[in-house]
Amino acid sequence: MKGLLTRSVESKEKMVIFYIDSRGQVTQRYIRVLQVNDGLILAYCYYRKEVRVFKLDNILSAGPIKKRVGA
Repeated sequence: MKGLLTRSVESKEKMVIFYIDSRGQVTQRYIRVLQVNDGLILAYCYYRKEVRVFKLDNILSAGPIKKRVGA
């Protein structure tokens, strides 16, 4: 997962993560990763509309946002 997050820094691609917050709730966040450090990522959170720090250990899954194709 760390490799995926690191690649998103270079591509500036928007991602979706499922994250366990400080209250133990699972949340879905749309982010743009700015930096990956030891155990932490710095990312712009589109939900909170600000730069946030996420613990890598609390990220359950991460992936690119699939673009819709339709008529």
